[in-house]
Amino acid sequence: MDSYNYYFFDLDGTISESAPGIVKAVKYGLDQAGIHEEDAEKLHSFIGPPLNVQMKKLYGMTDEQIVTAVTAFRKLYEDEGGLYDCEAYDGIGDLLYDLKKEGKVLAVASSKPEPFVRKIIDRFGFTDAFDVICGSGIGDELTKKASRGQKAEIIHKAMGQLSGNGNAESLAGRTVMIGDTNYDILGAKANSLPGVGVAYGYGSRQELEEAGAEKVADTVEDLRKLLLCGER
Repeated sequence: MDSYNYYFFDLDGTISESAPGIVKAVKYGLDQAGIHEEDAEKLHSFIGPPLNVQMKKLYGMTDEQIVTAVTAFRKLYEDEGGLYDCEAYDGIGDLLYDLKKEGKVLAVASSKPEPFVRKIIDRFGFTDAFDVICGSGIGDELTKKASRGQKAEIIHKAMGQLSGNGNAESLAGRTVMIGDTNYDILGAKANSLPGVGVAYGYGSRQELEEAGAEKVADTVEDLRKLLLCGER
């Protein structure tokens, strides 16, 4: 995996251990919509996919309920600083900068709203590691734009920005996507890219393998060996 030129990273569950802030805000948002969830596994399942998709999947929520829940989520997460209730995984910063030293081009491709992504990356001190940072639009979680295809669109946008001429397809064959859920792996495949899964995040090894991950790293150190040392 050291032969690629472009390395795309998901944020939550790949760079950032973001569960505390997200879970707290999701629980608050669901409460405001009349859904009182205590199951930790269900609450953690909101890390990664678009909020509206997961709300419909788990609870069959109406559009009105989703608006209520997402508005409350954003109040706690954005306005009251919940997005900063996170930590970078140990060793991930060193990996990013070591890839940069090797001449690799790095990007963030996250389903999280892009302003949030930029704030978190900046808080970690990683901004200068990345040539491109791409996320979703503010409010996409309330529209049909937030879907299983959203991750593929974000990856495609990052590819287009890095190509220099908007020709995203020109990066295929030279780019790899790294992420912790099937959304990341399927989004990569939709763009004809290989996907590397990380099982230290919020998706399981089984989920990643079933989605078609080329490799799965159980720890940041394993990921380092895959990306820098070319271990098979």
